[in-house]
Amino acid sequence: MRAMPNSYDPDQIIRPEILALSAYHVPSATGMIKLDAMENPYPLPPALRDEIAQLTADAQINRYPDASAAALKASLREALMIPAEMEIMLGNGSDEIIQIIAMATARPGAVLMSVEPAFVMFRMIATFANIKYVGVPLSADFSLDLEAMLAAIGKYQPTVIFLAYPNNPTGNLFDAEAIARIIEATPGIVIVDEAYHIFADASLVDKLAQYPNLLLMRTLSKLGLAGLRLGLLIGRPEWLIQLEKLRLPYNVGIITQLVAQAVLDHLDVLLEQAAAIKTERAIMSRHLTALEGVEVFPSNANFILFRVNGADRIFLELKQQGILIKNLDGTHPSLTNCLRATVGTPGENAQFYKALQTIISPAV
Repeated sequence: MRAMPNSYDPDQIIRPEILALSAYHVPSATGMIKLDAMENPYPLPPALRDEIAQLTADAQINRYPDASAAALKASLREALMIPAEMEIMLGNGSDEIIQIIAMATARPGAVLMSVEPAFVMFRMIATFANIKYVGVPLSADFSLDLEAMLAAIGKYQPTVIFLAYPNNPTGNLFDAEAIARIIEATPGIVIVDEAYHIFADASLVDKLAQYPNLLLMRTLSKLGLAGLRLGLLIGRPEWLIQLEKLRLPYNVGIITQLVAQAVLDHLDVLLEQAAAIKTERAIMSRHLTALEGVEVFPSNANFILFRVNGADRIFLELKQQGILIKNLDGTHPSLTNCLRATVGTPGENAQFYKALQTIISPAV
């Protein structure tokens, strides 16, 4: 019998590019005003919560869920006005869908492309899937640098491009004509991530029939169902038939299916909450703009990016006062001294403004 080694060393087993990564960090928000994760701050109405409680009480959690989630897909198709000729694939959040696409396209020499700064998981999942990642810098105002994108497409011939619309973490909508030029120029597929579409009143869903290499991602997380972890991919059957082969069985649990379907039957509730968030977004933007030394970037999402001197210090002082936002300083050169605040309830936002003003302009 061969002798067992005295110890096992992860450095000798795990891929070096994985060893070099840092895990995605989610800070504890217990007892804090939580404005760091682009969540809907409003709970569902009591009557709807009672309906959900009964659904979950009666759920057959001893059985596997419907693997195809047919009823939920039908509800999504109606609520989100998904064209009949397009297919739907469901994921455990958008992250799983990004991973499925990256794994499916990771052929030798393949390139996954996005812009920078963008959703951090585009880059991280490319590393997970062992596909080369190329990030193309945005312009100084965070708009698409179309010339740079087209040059990078010509050079790298990407297999897949991910673009968020609106973009995260900057919050802005890219020019739709520029996105069209990118779709037309790329030899691969273009995935447009519309996680924040409800706050932007903009979508490329009507372009799916026009472009055979375009697919759209959506999520219910920003609408108010972040805890369910439900994402979806919308696209032509010829693409989704192949991508479905990588989707793990029963990836969307029975509780997620039941609750999401029930809430979609009351879509008006989510739309009213989204409208309230957009109203508060405008108020937050005005308050931040009024503060001396604060540069506020336009947002079509449910958060606002702003730049202020001493971002690290301000982030920590807000945290000490029980307010958690997102510190982006140091994550990308163009985000130096940048912080990102999710739009909360009026009361939460008011406490955030007051604390931030006190930190930036303390009373003499």
